[in-house]
Amino acid sequence: MHRAVLSLTAVLAIAGTASADILDEVRFGVIQENICVLDCDNANKEPGQSLTGELLFKSPDVLDLIWSPRPYVMASLNLNGDTSFGGFGLHWSFPFSERWAFEPSVGYVIHDGELESPFPQGDPRGDAFTEDHVLLGSRDLFRTTFGLKYKVDETWGVEVLYEHLSHGQVLGNGRNQGLDNVGVRVSYALGN
Repeated sequence: MHRAVLSLTAVLAIAGTASADILDEVRFGVIQENICVLDCDNANKEPGQSLTGELLFKSPDVLDLIWSPRPYVMASLNLNGDTSFGGFGLHWSFPFSERWAFEPSVGYVIHDGELESPFPQGDPRGDAFTEDHVLLGSRDLFRTTFGLKYKVDETWGVEVLYEHLSHGQVLGNGRNQGLDNVGVRVSYALGN
């Protein structure tokens, strides 16, 4: 197993023991990795599913100035052995009806995917490698998500999620093919 995923799994296990006074919600789901959204040049690389888990914590008072986002830690494990990642960030929830909410988030992740081709330019093995792998250019990536959550009851919810990973030429330079993922998650609220 890759170091980044193992490290985040340990963080999730430790955080999972937190009491309901701190931990607010648990989410698990399945993500279709690397779909075509706007730039489809790399959408045929690393297709497959990932299992994802996320722990959301209660928003501390200091974050009231930015609409009280909840801090989170998360992990995503690719079932085909391609890019897995884990990280942390801030998650907002903007209800627009009794049961529906728009839920964006921003964060930082570390991944175990490919940064660049291990073969020199012009080597035929390099062409084959780049046809199968997304070249992310940096071990550190930004994670942006947009979710639409349906509240089934006070405890359970279901969410459709879009997720984008990229270094944005800020956390790295050069290659920046990024990943666009779409999936479904189930949420369980604690302390209700």
